[in-house]
Amino acid sequence: MADVARRAGVSPMTVSRVINGEAKVRPATRDVVKDAIAELNYSPNSAARALAGAEQCRLGLLYSNPSAGYFSAFLLGGLDQARRHDAQLIVEHCDVADQGFDAARHLIQGGIDGILLPSPLNESRELRRLLIAEGIPTVLIGSGAPAPEMLAVDIDEGGAAYAMTKHIVSLGHRRIGFITGDPVHTASSLRLDGYKAALRDSRLPVDETLIASGLFTYRSGLDAAEQLIDREDAPTAIFASNDDMGAATVAVAHKLGLDVPGDLTVCGFDDTTLATVTWPELTTIHQPIDDMARAAIEMLVTTIRAGAGAGEREHRLLDFTLVRRQSDAPPRRRPAARPA
Repeated sequence: MADVARRAGVSPMTVSRVINGEAKVRPATRDVVKDAIAELNYSPNSAARALAGAEQCRLGLLYSNPSAGYFSAFLLGGLDQARRHDAQLIVEHCDVADQGFDAARHLIQGGIDGILLPSPLNESRELRRLLIAEGIPTVLIGSGAPAPEMLAVDIDEGGAAYAMTKHIVSLGHRRIGFITGDPVHTASSLRLDGYKAALRDSRLPVDETLIASGLFTYRSGLDAAEQLIDREDAPTAIFASNDDMGAATVAVAHKLGLDVPGDLTVCGFDDTTLATVTWPELTTIHQPIDDMARAAIEMLVTTIRAGAGAGEREHRLLDFTLVRRQSDAPPRRRPAARPA
């Protein structure tokens, strides 16, 4: 550690803070220390770190999100950050109907140090109460409704949906369909609110018949898209609440002989891998899922090593980005009808 400190031009304490993932280090200094660690091929001694009070944390991830793309991005970011913090990540797939109780109790009995709760399990008040009662540090990811007793990482769900809807309006669309997400997710209602707010601010009517129900699954997206497209006054654009349902909408359009984006603009949300393997590639909201996982683990490890009752519970809001690809365009102008 002293060699790393000399190479980086910092104190051994700063090196220790970087290794332990503490937040009190400037990003530029952290990068310099990491470069020195890589150059010297330095590997912290686990036994020595345990004696110093930085023993390995055991973190549980309770998961039931139906989107494989979301889970893949979250897991990649989470595993990378867990390795950096010398933490063990234990993944438990849960049945939504059970609300994760059995998996949570199993982890608690096994001596888990902290819990990560992505949506929709983080919506369960009963599960939250259980973890609070057991004194388990917990971070909610993408809940849209953080609890004051718990850590949280989110994006502005409503603001992101508002930005996408305003973008579609700016292209010239006036009839914009919307596919909602699973109603058990708070994020679903926030995205719907953002869509409606953008229409109102654009002085466009909110037509409830242009809003179809989805469940964040590809299958539900197929049903919802067919409902919206198979009508005389079909929308010229459809904004789906996630990429799975957006990709399903593109598939339905192709099946019906429609060109995307010539005949129909389609936009998604999340920016998972599916957004770039669909043809055409989806215009979507980039939700930094991997960064949210990294931030969640960093916050959780810092809280655990500082003491479960230490400090205020941090609620961190990360930025979203509107990523424009090939699935959106101005509405096609229809030729005027010839006089009889």
